[in-house]
Amino acid sequence: MPCPHNFAANVSWLFPEVDSLPQRVDAAACAGFQAVEVAWPYDTEATELNKVLEKYGMELVLINTPPGNKERGELGLGADPKQRAEFRRGLDQAVQYAKAVHCKRIHLMAGRVPTGLCRTTVAMEMEATFVENLKYAADVLSKEGIMGLIEPINTRITDPCYFLNTPHQAVKILQQVDRPNLKLQLDTSKSHRSPTGMNQTVLERSTTATYSNCWKL
Repeated sequence: MPCPHNFAANVSWLFPEVDSLPQRVDAAACAGFQAVEVAWPYDTEATELNKVLEKYGMELVLINTPPGNKERGELGLGADPKQRAEFRRGLDQAVQYAKAVHCKRIHLMAGRVPTGLCRTTVAMEMEATFVENLKYAADVLSKEGIMGLIEPINTRITDPCYFLNTPHQAVKILQQVDRPNLKLQLDTSKSHRSPTGMNQTVLERSTTATYSNCWKL
């Protein structure tokens, strides 16, 4: 049965003609959006962002955990065996920010295979690390009424080094974590280009799907 969805503007990528995050939220509101998502809002004071959200009665539906050190090529730390402590610090930062702006979903980023390492060689250790970190994160988020999300990003087009790269891999990890407030996020702008074999069976096994550009009512 079809499910109705609302659309949110990802202001990390949309409205590049304006520089600041509050200005982009303003632009999204003027374009008719009632909700937005932001990858990493941390350079903007939560009170400043909250002010513009409240001005338009908009909802911030999703933020990501901090990416780590971008200069070292990091894009999330959840599956990095050497970054457990840093992942937890980033999670704390994300939770505090989400609470301040009334955001109920956090994308828990797996991150990339570390530079110089072979994906095949480190896959088992990275998966075990990600499962461990996700269990910890889900327990933290449950106390705050926040949903955790994981997102596979295809490696053929979007990011060749991202660890979590297929829906099947994501479902396997979700089954190991086994927490009701941890779900599969599907960004249709990436998935439609991804030759990963995503199908209805995968979505059903994931328990639910939450979209990056739209979300269930």
